[in-house]
Amino acid sequence: MLTIALAKGRTADDVLPLWMDAGLPKPDGMDESRSLVFHGGAAFNQAEGGVASNVVDDNALRFLLAKPADVPTYVSFGVADIGIVGEDVVLESAREVYELLDLKKAECRLCVAGRPEYKNQPARRVATKYPRLADQYFRSRGEAVEIIPLGGSIELAAVIGLADRIFDLVQTGSTLVANGLVIFDEVIQVSARLVANRSSYRTKRRLIDEISARLAEAIR
Repeated sequence: MLTIALAKGRTADDVLPLWMDAGLPKPDGMDESRSLVFHGGAAFNQAEGGVASNVVDDNALRFLLAKPADVPTYVSFGVADIGIVGEDVVLESAREVYELLDLKKAECRLCVAGRPEYKNQPARRVATKYPRLADQYFRSRGEAVEIIPLGGSIELAAVIGLADRIFDLVQTGSTLVANGLVIFDEVIQVSARLVANRSSYRTKRRLIDEISARLAEAIR
């Protein structure tokens, strides 16, 4: 069996159509259930009268629907063999995983933003869901700032004056505009990535490589 940790929310919504385009078994019942563990692959193919024709179909798959920030942890500890999660989460977590493939889905930008009147002023306080990456970014610029970790709507911190900068993901920028904020700097482009546990990649390499190859072909 191969266990796959899938970041729930936008990543799962964007990646599952690609997963199916690649001819990979879909998590059974995910659309109708509030469960967090799903199965697919050999057990379900055979129950439906299917014939296993390749290494993926010969193996059962188990899917863990997880909070994005937890996916690198599940993969690095071997609870999941592979994972699908945003590159921003992989970088922030600093977990030891193999990054196998850029899935070209859930694409967005990690940006510094704030109210226009603060754009040309030195940064003092920065609100973010990414304290590690934010600290690296401002240190690289020689700026000593106070990092304020938040878990909710980061834009609110700039609107109410808690911070003069936010360091957060931006997709369309409509939320920034709606709250009177502007982008000061685009730090990196991020997207969903396929990652693997190091030990699993050695012991289940043929299966993982086939999944990666199918996804790469679907992207092309």
